[in-house]
Amino acid sequence: PQEVLTKDSVTVSVDAVVYYRVSNATVSVANVENAHHSTRLLAQTSLRNILGTKNLHEILSDRDSISMAMQTILDEATTAWGIKVERVEIKDARLPEQLQRAMAAEAEAAREARAKVIAAEGEKKASRALREASEIISESPAALQLRYLQTLKSISAEKNSTIIFPFPIDLVTHLLGPKDQ
Repeated sequence: PQEVLTKDSVTVSVDAVVYYRVSNATVSVANVENAHHSTRLLAQTSLRNILGTKNLHEILSDRDSISMAMQTILDEATTAWGIKVERVEIKDARLPEQLQRAMAAEAEAAREARAKVIAAEGEKKASRALREASEIISESPAALQLRYLQTLKSISAEKNSTIIFPFPIDLVTHLLGPKDQ
């Protein structure tokens, strides 16, 4: 793996493979001392140079275009050495563990924020529905009494030992009478 510092100052460990062949053995021996070693060093340098001009998201998403650019650069440089670069592949790009944790925490925070927005929208819709229901019930006193009975039925279906019966406050105030001041 090759450690590379990206344009946005992130250290990335990149594995890349260069597939090449000797196209002209005479030129390969005559023009360079060790064609294989030189090609490997040129590949490492080219990888660092190209990835150093890219942001992290570009490296992770544009591997094919980076590989093609590297192949072009390497092939042009190694032709004089009798080497033909067939293919370049970026196999893996690993992020530092600390950055992975930070990105995971950021993604988690974004998910939680979206969940809160969705919950708030649900609360808003529920409050509107309750307001509409209260307006409908306020138009008919019998509807309110039916709602009380429905509530009692749902409580009793749960096999609770405690029964809560809503009692209108205005009845209590009439029973107690006016307060002496």
